[in-house]
Amino acid sequence: MTTPSRVRIVESADVSADAAVGDGSSIWHLAQVREQAQLGENCIIGRGAYIGPGVVLGDNCKVQNYALVYEPARLGDGVFIGPAVVLTNDTYPRAINPDGTLKSAHDWEPVGVIIEKGAAIGARATCVAPVTIGAWATVAAGSVVVKDVPAHALVAGVPAKRIGWVGEAGVPLTAGEGAGSWICPQSGDRYAENDGVLTKESA
Repeated sequence: MTTPSRVRIVESADVSADAAVGDGSSIWHLAQVREQAQLGENCIIGRGAYIGPGVVLGDNCKVQNYALVYEPARLGDGVFIGPAVVLTNDTYPRAINPDGTLKSAHDWEPVGVIIEKGAAIGARATCVAPVTIGAWATVAAGSVVVKDVPAHALVAGVPAKRIGWVGEAGVPLTAGEGAGSWICPQSGDRYAENDGVLTKESA
């Protein structure tokens, strides 16, 4: 295991010797980080969280208590995973094959959830693979995501549907003065919506 000097791993955590943990990262009580997992710099893995084999986290990610991040999930920089979130990896889950034999790792192909830079997944939400959560999007607590989420989208419900837009500050945007114009009430940043795609306007 790659462990730079500023890594903190508490004694009760279970971190594979084959995992790579970035400088400044912390792994807390009863968390498990599996083989070939890669954690970027300054990541926080909360109590009881699970990071599956080969999962990749960018820098500055937070995975809160008891979240389950199954392989082959990919998280960009600055991603927030709330408490008890589940990122699944099996489109057609079964414990056994049609002949009644127990399924092994060779009997199915894992598919992953991709979460892009700055996105946030609220507590107890479930993302059903394969889906991509766009950059800076927010998934509301308790939602079930079954299709891709655009960048900056605010989605909620079962199944999750877009109910608004959010800026990089995570605050819901308010309508601006023209069609497709949106403003962040916290930062003042302006965004433009075209054909269901939101982009930040340059300063």
